[in-house]
Amino acid sequence: MTSTRFLILALSMGVTLLMVSDALAGPATDQLRTSVDLVVKILSDPELKKEARSLERRRAIRAVANQIFDFGEISRRSLAQHWQARPPAEREEFTRLFGDLLEQSYISKIENYSGEKIQYLGEAVDGDRAVVRTLIVTKQGTAIPVDYRMFLQGERWRAYDVTLEGVSLVANYRAQFNAIIQRSGYPDLVAKLKTRYDERPGPRETGPRVETGAAVTAPAPAPPRQSP
Repeated sequence: MTSTRFLILALSMGVTLLMVSDALAGPATDQLRTSVDLVVKILSDPELKKEARSLERRRAIRAVANQIFDFGEISRRSLAQHWQARPPAEREEFTRLFGDLLEQSYISKIENYSGEKIQYLGEAVDGDRAVVRTLIVTKQGTAIPVDYRMFLQGERWRAYDVTLEGVSLVANYRAQFNAIIQRSGYPDLVAKLKTRYDERPGPRETGPRVETGAAVTAPAPAPPRQSP
């Protein structure tokens, strides 16, 4: 359950200040680019940079993150076969805890932007699924491929997985969660997530978590074909 290089890069650099490539742009890429521009605007606002407005800044970034990522679907896929055995209340609890940790990791890292750039290389669309290929270029010139696996919800493309250098975020967590459940049971996994939630710095939001996608208290509709 410790932070990994994958989590830091995939979530912190998945949306970052950018040098945009216009190659092979399509609806999914355009929506991702629009959200990136909005994050840039938030991070560049001198008023929102003030410490007194940090909560407001983070709420704004969180709203954009929920446009890009379907944290409920990421949670469902990360829990994999163990999701079906959970009653609605436990699914909601798991999504709240795990989704919050992903969001907070994303927000805390993106606020530490240090000159990385993102290039959009193109997208491949298959019905209501798409893969948007990007390339992260660090200040040292290292190029890191990051792909977004997305599906269409109404008119919004949202990511249900991110792959970094061919390694899946969902598969990474799926392996960790399955190992914990097999070793010590599902309650132990929830206990670990609660501990991480309680220990994380920063203010908590009050009230229910806002989800812009499908409700997580009932079985979430999956994109056609489960991807690893």
